[in-house]
Amino acid sequence: MRLPTLLSNRLLNNGMKAPKGRTRRKYGLMTLAISIPSYATIIIYWQHSQLSINTRDVNEIIRISKDSYLGGSIEAFDLSVNYLKLIKEAAGAPPFPPLVPSASNARAMEDFLPVVLPSGVTFRWRHRARAGSLSEDSTIIRAYRIVVVRRSSVRARIESLVWDSGRINVDEDTGAPDFVKWGGTLPPSIGQILEWQVHIWDAKEAMSSSSWEKFAVGPENKVDWLGDWISHPEDLSTFDRRKKKGKTALNDECKGWQLRRPLPLFRTQIDFKEILGSQDDTIISALLLISGLGSFRASFDGIPLSTSGPIDPPFTDYSKRVSYRGFDLTPFMIGPNGRLHESHTLGVTMGSGWWDHRPVSGMVKPKLLPRGPVTTIAQIVITYESGDTRVIGQTNPEKWQVSRGHILESDLFTGESIDLMVLEMMESWDTPHGWSNVTSELKSNMDPTKEINRWTKPIRYHTDITIEQRVQEMSIKAKAMNRSAAEGYPVPQEFSSPIGKLIPNEIPPVLPMELIAPDEIHNLGSGRWLLDFGKAMSGMLHFGNGLPKPIVPTNYPRAHGFKSASSKNDAFITVIYGESLELTTGDINRVLVAGMGLHDGGWKHLSKSANHTKKH
Repeated sequence: MRLPTLLSNRLLNNGMKAPKGRTRRKYGLMTLAISIPSYATIIIYWQHSQLSINTRDVNEIIRISKDSYLGGSIEAFDLSVNYLKLIKEAAGAPPFPPLVPSASNARAMEDFLPVVLPSGVTFRWRHRARAGSLSEDSTIIRAYRIVVVRRSSVRARIESLVWDSGRINVDEDTGAPDFVKWGGTLPPSIGQILEWQVHIWDAKEAMSSSSWEKFAVGPENKVDWLGDWISHPEDLSTFDRRKKKGKTALNDECKGWQLRRPLPLFRTQIDFKEILGSQDDTIISALLLISGLGSFRASFDGIPLSTSGPIDPPFTDYSKRVSYRGFDLTPFMIGPNGRLHESHTLGVTMGSGWWDHRPVSGMVKPKLLPRGPVTTIAQIVITYESGDTRVIGQTNPEKWQVSRGHILESDLFTGESIDLMVLEMMESWDTPHGWSNVTSELKSNMDPTKEINRWTKPIRYHTDITIEQRVQEMSIKAKAMNRSAAEGYPVPQEFSSPIGKLIPNEIPPVLPMELIAPDEIHNLGSGRWLLDFGKAMSGMLHFGNGLPKPIVPTNYPRAHGFKSASSKNDAFITVIYGESLELTTGDINRVLVAGMGLHDGGWKHLSKSANHTKKH
């Protein structure tokens, strides 16, 4: 006879019924379903969904499932929720960057946390025979069971049982299901960080348990987002005016684009009083929900939250849908390195991505894509022991700040330029130590370079273009609609593209998968070095011992911004990526990025004229 299993479920949340053949008897607030097969099982169904579940009972569930029933011959692995798997650390994650002294000692717990919508949670797993098991025991799955709990990720303690499928018998002819949908009467709450586990019974009724896997529940509808899309005040105005008619300097598309550089940094300060809430309540978890266009990298108290930042979010039609990420901030607030009774700073570093890239022409048609000034949206959901939640840190002009930063240019076509002196000057910008209040309002048409490290209030992103108007215009450009048949719309005064519905990432982010060292390093002279990695790849350079000593060349290389950098006698490093070598000189002669084909491949590495493809 096996040890009894004690399960505590919320009846209203789980919607479970007593299995056939069991006897039900009501005793006050509880219903006991008692069954005595070859092993004894007692299941307690709570009739009130708000009743707390005894932590001791929950831990007893975990202890029995982990310690007492590991004799099964079938093991479950590769657990996923909505096809998404938790990624604790990218396989090719670079060494952690050097941090400022004021940065937090806490660290993000994973590189990718799956986020699902409350209305659609689907569990999947794979299974295999356990090493050393008998084939007759592992050929049949008799039953499975899914358990979802709410755990304090820092305290490593089960706080409550959220949903339990109970034992589900499997038909021998059909086998185990390909997926299992959330079966509770109530969906999971937005902002919760949950963990789940699957138990499998083999042919001889021996059970084994999978490891615990984590996922989060994110906003589904617009009303669930308390934050607004925010932008730098000058970015929105320059983007709008460059589209208006009239012969002004801002009519030049490229000049308007340059007025939105350096790219902005966003930040907000979170007071610990906002986090604590009621004095009688204990924090269980803190979930950051965030997105940005074109690309964004989030940091908290000076700590980067993922290695995927440069290419978040994934590429979609941003006028229809935009993906958002979820990050577990719990370690920054509670636990050994947490600062619960201190203020925190959330920072967002922005890139252009596919949203506000450099105007180009030729082989690509980026004008058909939705475009606008860089913008971000975020909010933090705090979950307490009582089950209550609170949204804090939401993006708005009242509590957020924006400033020009160290990224002078960030473009998928023409590469990225970073001012390391500005980076050093602003090194604590995303920590409480580097926080400062807004000092002054920006002047209209101000030189963007003079806005560096000048924190001001952002504005809400807005546009006069509707999604219906954009779809119609794209249909006309694609010759799928005659302009004569088009519906009339008011003449817009603001031309940024509309932003679509926010959805959680439906695919894993692009993460570093491998660390590769150069096969060969050649000194080409004149401060030029050729690094041959021996394979085609997509990646970023990482200098393990710091950057090489910069040079100030006379005419090499002619990169974007070279003329102004040379006139100021600036020291800089230019990295040119290529896919093949010029046979006689050994130089790179075909460039994939950093110029979109403007590089001529000659031995002097001189670019073709900037007017070669378009005058701008």
